[in-house]
Amino acid sequence: MRTVLISVCFLACGAPQVRSENDLAESIQQFNEGVRWERFAAAATSIPPSLRSQFIDEMDQRAGDLKITDYEVVNVARRGEREARVQIKLSWYRASEGTVHETHAIQTWERHGKVWWIVDETRLRGAEMPGLSDPSQGDSFRGDPFGSSAPQGSASPHGDVPPRGTLPCGEGPPCGESVMKD
Repeated sequence: MRTVLISVCFLACGAPQVRSENDLAESIQQFNEGVRWERFAAAATSIPPSLRSQFIDEMDQRAGDLKITDYEVVNVARRGEREARVQIKLSWYRASEGTVHETHAIQTWERHGKVWWIVDETRLRGAEMPGLSDPSQGDSFRGDPFGSSAPQGSASPHGDVPPRGTLPCGEGPPCGESVMKD
């Protein structure tokens, strides 16, 4: 009886950590699958609520030419219980040119209550991708999540930075355009 009680306590104490990891993995998959398959409303559930409408509009505009053919989660680096950096490898092409490109990106995820939101995404290396900000433009990350190759800089601690390199209307390029120059 004592063994059963200890086992139940052990499992109960370990469950939140396992669930938290599962929630993050599910959020990463939901967002990236949504973007890949152009289900932007589904992907937007992983974005801070104040940015969802803008995200959907901008992704709809890009989807006419930008096609993501595949993505792979390369690395997940947890930073405590409330933050994670995720390296993603994206394969994509522009319908107007047909050449397949590969780009590695770093996504910053933050836990808000029981949900994980992507709050930033920056190109790490590879081809410049429409809608994905470049670390040299200053919109990069705090710290070095994967060693010396990750971008340095600062991101908003409150999750107010739109994902995929876009800026709110009135800041930077015209509304809906990428901050990247092709």
